[in-house]
Amino acid sequence: MCIGCHGIAGYQSSFPEIYKVPMIAGQNAKYIVSSLVGYKKGDRKHPTMHAVATSLSEQDMADLAAYYEQLGKAGEPSEAKAAPAPSVEVAGLLKKGNCVSCHGDNFSKPIDASYPKLAGQYPDYLYSALRAYQTDKNPQVGRNNAIMMGMARPYTHVEAKQIASYIASLPGELKTVQQSRWR
Repeated sequence: MCIGCHGIAGYQSSFPEIYKVPMIAGQNAKYIVSSLVGYKKGDRKHPTMHAVATSLSEQDMADLAAYYEQLGKAGEPSEAKAAPAPSVEVAGLLKKGNCVSCHGDNFSKPIDASYPKLAGQYPDYLYSALRAYQTDKNPQVGRNNAIMMGMARPYTHVEAKQIASYIASLPGELKTVQQSRWR
């Protein structure tokens, strides 16, 4: 079922919000498992992902995570691009949230594999994720992580969008690898 959304470049989720489905090829396996467990427990709210995650065993999650982590390494290595510097305003926002302390200076090498790589991810998905940490008491949308909730809540929606746009502009390892459904 993962391929149906995460295997289509630029595919958009339409419920409960509209945003591009995140690129997961190349993401840390430990983070993918953590995300799936969060959807299964209801700490991350998304009806479709909850349904998918509840159907998976721990071994299924580990296998899928290992597959997608390695899938991102397949193919030709992309040429290294220089990371754009953030504007003064965005640099201040990133400092305010202490974002690099967990996600790394380049937002592609987090300090722990259970934290996501963010560089190059779709900006609308990053924005939606930040807003989900700001959301309470909504059965369809929200994320329950005390650290990220504390970091994300002080931002306005405009500021969250600025952060998401900057992080999305960074060179990263995440990608969508299109696959044949006839594998």
